[in-house]
Amino acid sequence: MHPSIKRSSQQCEEHVSAIPRGDVTIFRKFIREHRGDTATYLREFLDKTCGTVNSELSYDSGMQESLLGNDLSSVDSPLEEVLAWLAGEDPNGDRMAQVFRETFDQLYDGQRTGRYRWDQLYKTEKTHFGTLIEINLQREFKFDDGVIMDYRIAGHEVDCKYSATASWMLPPESIDHLILGSVASDKKSEWSMGLVRAAMENRNIGQNRDQKGTLSALGKQRIRWIRKSAPMPPNVLLKISDDDVANIFAPKSGQERINQLFRIAMNKRISRNVVATVAQQSDYMKRVRANGGARSTLQSEGIIILSGDYKRQVAIAQDLGCTVPARGEMVSVRVAKVDIAIADSVEIEGERWVLRNDMSGRNGLAPFVRSQ
Repeated sequence: MHPSIKRSSQQCEEHVSAIPRGDVTIFRKFIREHRGDTATYLREFLDKTCGTVNSELSYDSGMQESLLGNDLSSVDSPLEEVLAWLAGEDPNGDRMAQVFRETFDQLYDGQRTGRYRWDQLYKTEKTHFGTLIEINLQREFKFDDGVIMDYRIAGHEVDCKYSATASWMLPPESIDHLILGSVASDKKSEWSMGLVRAAMENRNIGQNRDQKGTLSALGKQRIRWIRKSAPMPPNVLLKISDDDVANIFAPKSGQERINQLFRIAMNKRISRNVVATVAQQSDYMKRVRANGGARSTLQSEGIIILSGDYKRQVAIAQDLGCTVPARGEMVSVRVAKVDIAIADSVEIEGERWVLRNDMSGRNGLAPFVRSQ
């Protein structure tokens, strides 16, 4: 048979079964200490321990599972315990999602810089994102400090890694430890987080001086995703057109920029951080309130601003059938008065109102919406 023909994992195991039990353990160590073509080392080892082996023997991923003693069906108890602990602390993923949202906002520092996009950051700032995620996750979940790795979760050492492309860099000291890896996109309003063990067979060994590696194809298959492409609170400035953003930032006055924000980004979730970024003032929330803020100005244009911090205003949004703001968010909508109770109408100050989708015609005065 021609040497290029590859044998199946089962055929390979027929040869390996002849290796004494102690030698299999030696082989596992042997294979982990070498780089390059694993099939070459398999043949070399078998030659040394069992005599001449058919040169047609080839090594595949199935043999890797068998020889390295770490097949996909095996149970990693520490990994399962960490997963269970995290699921208990954040069953819906809301806390983690908020950490990612706040970390993006922290790095943009929009109130001082006016920045709101990833591509506006300096290279060093982008690199710092992983450190901030590590810090902010620990603050949110009160992880214990690790002795060797970043954290100690459910009694186990866990290293925290972030990469915008999910290509987590694994230093030599992380070998055989658990990796809590994450990736996020502000543009897509998505985040993912998974847990995997950085076993040798799950790593590509780095060729650089510090020998940092990445997850191998097998390692990527073994990631236990806590959340995959889960929603993150949105950045409304990335959900509207560039022209609309330009129109929002065009006025010199911080108050007028806030008015423009709530005029243009209607029926969308607007966070306090976006308000701070647009206003670029220390008293930015004052620019939203009544008594001279956006609520007063836009009332004459038929627009109300609903806050997710007040149950009554959340209920109004639900009854109107518009976007419902979460805590710390606001939604602006244009409304019109109706004479009778109809579907998706709500009573405000003794009168009934509905969303106004037709922008033509004259705007009526919007109702005053109380906080409670």
